[in-house]
Amino acid sequence: MTGWRNPFLADSENPIAHGRCDQRDSTDLSGPVPDGAEVLAEDDRQYTWLGPGHFGGLISGPYPGGRRTIWSNGRECIAKLDHDTLEVLATYDLSHERPDEPSSTQADWEAGVAGLDEGVHGEDDAPVMHAADLAARFMTGLDGVYALLDHEHTLFLGRKRAVVAYAEADRTDPCSPLVELARWEKPDGIAGSFVGVNMTPDGRLVLSTDHGWLVSLARDFSDHVAVRLPGAVESDGHGKRDVAAEHCVRMEAERGNTGYGWVRTSLCCDADGGVYTSSVDHTHRVAWTGDRFSFDEADGAWSAPYRNGTGRGSGTTPSLMGDDPGGDRFVVIGDGDEVVNITLFWRDAIPDDWECLPGAPSRRIAGLGPAHMGDPERPEIQTEQSITVAGWGAMTVDNEPASRPDWLPQRGARLLCFFLGHHDRFRPSGMHKYEWDPEARTLREAWVADVASPNSVPYVSLGADTVYTCGTRDGRWTIEAVDWTTGESRGHWVVGDSRFNTLGAGVHLDGDGRIVFGNAFGKARILRAP
Repeated sequence: MTGWRNPFLADSENPIAHGRCDQRDSTDLSGPVPDGAEVLAEDDRQYTWLGPGHFGGLISGPYPGGRRTIWSNGRECIAKLDHDTLEVLATYDLSHERPDEPSSTQADWEAGVAGLDEGVHGEDDAPVMHAADLAARFMTGLDGVYALLDHEHTLFLGRKRAVVAYAEADRTDPCSPLVELARWEKPDGIAGSFVGVNMTPDGRLVLSTDHGWLVSLARDFSDHVAVRLPGAVESDGHGKRDVAAEHCVRMEAERGNTGYGWVRTSLCCDADGGVYTSSVDHTHRVAWTGDRFSFDEADGAWSAPYRNGTGRGSGTTPSLMGDDPGGDRFVVIGDGDEVVNITLFWRDAIPDDWECLPGAPSRRIAGLGPAHMGDPERPEIQTEQSITVAGWGAMTVDNEPASRPDWLPQRGARLLCFFLGHHDRFRPSGMHKYEWDPEARTLREAWVADVASPNSVPYVSLGADTVYTCGTRDGRWTIEAVDWTTGESRGHWVVGDSRFNTLGAGVHLDGDGRIVFGNAFGKARILRAP
């Protein structure tokens, strides 16, 4: 059994981004395996247009009668889909969130996709300009990317300045209209924009802001508790400096966006009240006691530095590894080095005989695995995906484009992988897995696979011993299946044009073990059963 299930979340395989509260992106379910290289026809797949930014797809628990739904939050609407057909059952219009911007149409989305597929084998920069325009028009100002669905069919989003709850007019009816149930405006004293959202074992929301605040919020918004993470504010002899706020301002000036805050990613939770989050150079375990956050070691709290050669911090949501309270248990991140390291921290007390690893900035670090994709001389590689964890394995992917036009600044590199990863000259390649050896207490390299995963969050089916990701071959988008134990390809499905580009979304399994994933403008499913 992988991880723990929070009883206050929807009873499904995917009630929260990254699967469950432990954020592992893995399941015990068996998934399908392709028959070599399969080119899918229209009746081999499903696709539903929804609008820009529909990356996540949260699966509900069963309604009376056993039916399920899939909830999706996008830039222009909240959508509820039938679990089996991807038919849109209800939508909630979000145009009031951006009253000065016109809503887009399916014709706009189709034109956007078509422009991305031009010149996939050429050197023309027109697709790059098109991708930049597309990103500016449809993706700028996205918020509420991280979301969760609770056991009462309530969707919670942490928007930049508020937490919003969306529900159904009739919670027993899958076709019921959607309504905004409640909104909690962030108090003035809590600085920054909301970044991550998760849920503690007592059913309370826990959220982080890019300025380093941690908030515990009752699901009915009746009360909240807020604290600042260690290191967000420092004394300099003349008073206190808001280090987190200064970092956010500096990164916005340097990077031209707000995606590199002092806290950049979401957070994960364990069954004991532990909340794990990373600031720009530390990973923290904060203990939720039921009425307060504790930074006290006596409550199991700790903060530990990680390697951060870039100065920009970790770009990965922490994931948990290990389930036996009496055995080895870790929290896993990709650090902030030029060549990202898969980094394991001891979750519990550090073993008395444990010696600090060479090059590790903290004795709490149990393993460092450089994700160089098989090239130890590689000067840099970063990933924007949470480290995929299943069993003792931890894997990441290459999100660096193979090349970059001279005129495009370095901060535009992600644009190439996310929108144009299927173009020959930008296509990255590589999946790198490490594995913990509990007998030797060592993190060892398991395998490197020469498989392209330009922007997707990979997902493991332990039942099929397979990791899935969105890849690309010959200018077309694919879903790749790789043996989780050996790293050998188990085949792939060619799904088609840029409608099927995950654009940073995860690939996961639905309740029947079929592959379903979000993309730039909708939802897709491969009609293959395990």
